[in-house]
Amino acid sequence: MSGAAASGPAGFSDHFSRDSSSYAKFRPRYPAALFEWVTALVGSRRLAWDCATGNGQAAVQLASHFACVVASDPSRGQLRAAARVPGIHYVAALGEQSALAAGRVDLVTVAQAYHWLDLPRFFAEVDRIIAPGGILAVWFYGTPRMSPAIDTALAGFYDGTVGPYWPAERVHVDTGYRLLPFPIEEVPAPGFTIEAELTLEQLVGYLRSWSAVGRFVAERGFDPVDAFAAELARLWGPPGSAQRIVWPLTVRAGRWLGAAAVGSR
Repeated sequence: MSGAAASGPAGFSDHFSRDSSSYAKFRPRYPAALFEWVTALVGSRRLAWDCATGNGQAAVQLASHFACVVASDPSRGQLRAAARVPGIHYVAALGEQSALAAGRVDLVTVAQAYHWLDLPRFFAEVDRIIAPGGILAVWFYGTPRMSPAIDTALAGFYDGTVGPYWPAERVHVDTGYRLLPFPIEEVPAPGFTIEAELTLEQLVGYLRSWSAVGRFVAERGFDPVDAFAAELARLWGPPGSAQRIVWPLTVRAGRWLGAAAVGSR
């Protein structure tokens, strides 16, 4: 696949390891309230599996709630950039092959990655490893919101400039995961958001972490963010100033019903 680096298990197309340190630096951090809400659903907090952990952003916050967190990802580049925190065990593995012991996991989380998984195989693996009454929690965020003028410019860059370079799976983020199955007894989630104060330089770093930007650069040989950064600078305000940015966060979570429930719901 164009723009994908082979840095993990066979059969895995890595969209995110071209600059893992920048991904870890510029990707937004999930709110603490999200983890407080998710872990409140769990009866036991012995073991959590953060599937497709990337650089471990979710795993680090889970570690303060669980005795042990296994954080797996097929991208070794991403795992090298992950924070080393007591209680987290990082494993290079496909999301559909956790290598965890059967019936032991109290919580399975998938942050910003459910749409990348081979869901039938993932469901079979969750069936195997989850403890009775265990919880599956999935969340994702879409394009950020700032001001009307900047939002319009971001939409043009997202849909127009790099639109053709998004992997096909990105459609599930754009449609709010409504097209994907969830074999859970779902609990309505509060309206979480991710909020930050970013400088223009930081926003540009975040845009460069997009998989579509990496694919654009690989195919066309130049970085489209360069020209777009100049456009943003005209809308931004004083150089070096920070602006509030908000990512709406969608969460789907509940008690695991089993892979067999997919066809019956």
